[in-house]
Amino acid sequence: MEQYLNLCRYIKENGIIKSDRTGTGTKSVFGYQMRFDLSKGFPLLTTKKTAFRLVVSELLWFIKGDTNVKTLIEANNHIWDEWAFEKWVKSESYDGPDMTNFGVRAANDEEFKLVVDKQMEIFHSKIISDDQFADEFGDLGPVYGKQWRSWPGKDGETIDQLQNLIEQLKTNPDSRRHIITAWNPAEVDEMALPPCHSFMQFYVANGKLSCQLYQRSADVFLGVPFNIASYALFTHLIAKECNLEVGEFVHTLGDAHIYLNHMEQVDTQLNRTPRQLPTLVLNSQKDSIFEFEVEDISIEGYDPYPRIKAPIAV
Repeated sequence: MEQYLNLCRYIKENGIIKSDRTGTGTKSVFGYQMRFDLSKGFPLLTTKKTAFRLVVSELLWFIKGDTNVKTLIEANNHIWDEWAFEKWVKSESYDGPDMTNFGVRAANDEEFKLVVDKQMEIFHSKIISDDQFADEFGDLGPVYGKQWRSWPGKDGETIDQLQNLIEQLKTNPDSRRHIITAWNPAEVDEMALPPCHSFMQFYVANGKLSCQLYQRSADVFLGVPFNIASYALFTHLIAKECNLEVGEFVHTLGDAHIYLNHMEQVDTQLNRTPRQLPTLVLNSQKDSIFEFEVEDISIEGYDPYPRIKAPIAV
């Protein structure tokens, strides 16, 4: 994963300070590309522990076309909680303590963080126990899964981009149209978070499947390690269904940034030496990407450094 560490170094050395919608501030570069040969190991970051189970459950959530955090919360995956929680605390239904800029405030105020944690516990409980509440505040709008599996077409019809992709890879592997897009201008304003990893293209050569992702916005410390692992896994799953080997994952970044309150954490990573990459293990009894469950996907030989905590900017 030296490619990832080189990205961190490049931003630190060449990035410019920019403001952002969260008010946190970033150091940013525009236009950067990394390439990962998936035959040489699964690209899961070793310079800090990355929760692979969360990568798996989120990707399967996308694949199933789901857009409600209830499914993730029930799987003990909380990486989308803040955006649904924000929807609740900004609504007229919320009558608790002021949660304005709760992410940034909690990162700098331990006492306030306890208040946020308490409200988040209430939110989780309501999401799980109250279907009406989950429908209203758990749904994130037409985010990734909706666009991948139910892109709105003509006359009320929907387009299953993922199913179409797989069929085309099987029947016309040399096509230059193996594309899935999550960026839908007609619906982007309805999404809790407009798609950061917004456009992907697949490519078949010499019996190997490669994927290139264009990511418009890349939170390099917290998000990008997850994105690398997620799309590497996605490539493996599609390759398995299409009876192909894996080639490369090519990660093209638009605005690649390190939040200013993540700089110390990045420095900690840069002082660590990458370790051997783990191996991905898929249930050999499952053939279709639509059949996989979390327990069907695992890694072996993962020996990372300890996790490094950092606040998320919402």
